[in-house]
Amino acid sequence: MVRHAFKMKLKPGNEAEYKKRHDEIWPKLAETLREAGISDYAIYLDEETLTLFAVQKQAPGNTAADLPRHPLVREWWDYMAPLMEVNPDNSPVEVILPEVFYLE
Repeated sequence: MVRHAFKMKLKPGNEAEYKKRHDEIWPKLAETLREAGISDYAIYLDEETLTLFAVQKQAPGNTAADLPRHPLVREWWDYMAPLMEVNPDNSPVEVILPEVFYLE
């Protein structure tokens, strides 16, 4: 299992709506993520900077790299685009974070 961490950026004033939408994540989207080999997926918010910090586990042989082409993922991105910084295709602007320490 590989841990994958990245950060994203929330637009001001959208903290509550972002949390609400994730509290009500579409069951089919959660299933799609699991089927791609993603588990233990958590997103944290730094309220001072509105930086979102995400960490997830990816199973060996995962298909997470294929998710950006999945129609349901693209629909979710469109749904979330008004709340956060996004690329022209509405995918979240992500910055991959290298692991520098881990204690099991």
